[in-house]
Amino acid sequence: MPVPVVNIAQMREWERATWATGQTEAEVIRRVGEKIAGCARKLTRAGDAILILAGKGNNGNDARAAREHLTDRRVAILDVTKPEAALAEFQCRTAPKAFGAVSNSSSSDGDRLEARPTLIIDGLFGIGLDRLLDDGWIKFITAVNESKIPILAVDVPSGLNADSGLPQGAAIEAAITLTIGAPKIGLLRQSAWPFVGRLEVADDVGLVPCPHTTELNWTLPDDFADFPPQRAVSGHKGSFGHLVIIAGSLGYHGAAVLAARAAQRAQPGLITLFTQEAVYRPVAEQLQAVMVNIWKPELKLPKSASAILIGPGLAAPEIAEEMKIFTRQLWRDLKLPVIVDASALDWLKPGAIPRDSIRVITPHPGEAARLLNTTVKEVQANRPQALREISKCFGNCWVVLKGNQTLIGRSAGEIFVNSSGNPHLAQGGSGDVLAGFIGGLLAQPALQPDVGKTTSYAVWAHGAAADALQAARTNWVVEDLIPELGEAGGKFNGG
Repeated sequence: MPVPVVNIAQMREWERATWATGQTEAEVIRRVGEKIAGCARKLTRAGDAILILAGKGNNGNDARAAREHLTDRRVAILDVTKPEAALAEFQCRTAPKAFGAVSNSSSSDGDRLEARPTLIIDGLFGIGLDRLLDDGWIKFITAVNESKIPILAVDVPSGLNADSGLPQGAAIEAAITLTIGAPKIGLLRQSAWPFVGRLEVADDVGLVPCPHTTELNWTLPDDFADFPPQRAVSGHKGSFGHLVIIAGSLGYHGAAVLAARAAQRAQPGLITLFTQEAVYRPVAEQLQAVMVNIWKPELKLPKSASAILIGPGLAAPEIAEEMKIFTRQLWRDLKLPVIVDASALDWLKPGAIPRDSIRVITPHPGEAARLLNTTVKEVQANRPQALREISKCFGNCWVVLKGNQTLIGRSAGEIFVNSSGNPHLAQGGSGDVLAGFIGGLLAQPALQPDVGKTTSYAVWAHGAAADALQAARTNWVVEDLIPELGEAGGKFNGG
């Protein structure tokens, strides 16, 4: 299940509860070392050089513990207690030139790398740092960042306050932060993102189950190991729903195609797409199993419809006012699930929705700012609060607030923080794919009772597809996301 996002005080209480059971710090450190090594192996190749920067606390011990699990890498440890003294040694070890023979002794004093490190493991400071760094530490951390060597930060980037998400004079700029046990609240703040990089969680390190419940909950791949559930062998098209998509306009017909194809990957029983007459032909020519029709103001929804998605590619200036009114009516009155995306978000009016109905909106920060009549800066400064306010304004609907660490939630209750995805999702059409996939899942009656899990799965699978593509090649495009949906990290169990 998702792990809670905790603050420093809660993390300390969790540790004390663990030690009270007889579990030892040494055992937890050993297991953390294994996790760090596993992450480091993913970032390097056999024979690569790795430099561990180890401070004097348990954060340093965690980093040191990784060494014994990296026997096929060339590893050196630089113990850093006095940054002024360690600075010259660091610069020597990371200069773009060859070094002396490697040493694998337990002592770090004689360690040398034969080549410039491929990776730095940051174990200088953990969550216990509670002061501004002095000039010596600021200079050392600045030198580490300026080396431009990718950095794996252990638990928290050294120098970053794990509660506020602000640097305490300076902070390590990590490519990946492997946080221990659970994410710390400061790592999710926008101010922390340039330092945190990609956030990953080492949750199974020997701690007792977390004694805290919190507003924010970090999703893990294992949360979706058996999702979607196995389909009954007696199932037929009518068992798995009928998604109606209203999308596409002149100049934006590709969004309708992307949404429809992504919806197909969710495998609802049927999909009908209504699009603008001006783009009917190019849309219909690109789809086979999807039924394509022309949208007209007098449109009657199919009797078998089980969910409606509206919005992708409806950005043309000639969109009729009748469609905007139609969208507002669906949102206000329809008992079926309604998912609203992209331009159609601007057509909604605040107010109540039918009791127990399913409503989902998928704004990016700019769209969220328009919905709240505020600025993107304000939205990003407190993303959970922005999500809560949007949901409250629009009838307690579900909100997918997109961006780094996408949030899924409502005006009250749990908010789920997505753990997958990467910056290469920032391409036109990516949101259309996500909206279509959400619609295809929520059209299925079996997946409607737990909207939070279904929507969180859609967001996670979308990001996981991007992660799989990025690991395979660097020049992938949005169209490549669609065949990857549901494949990365787990497959659909139905068929």
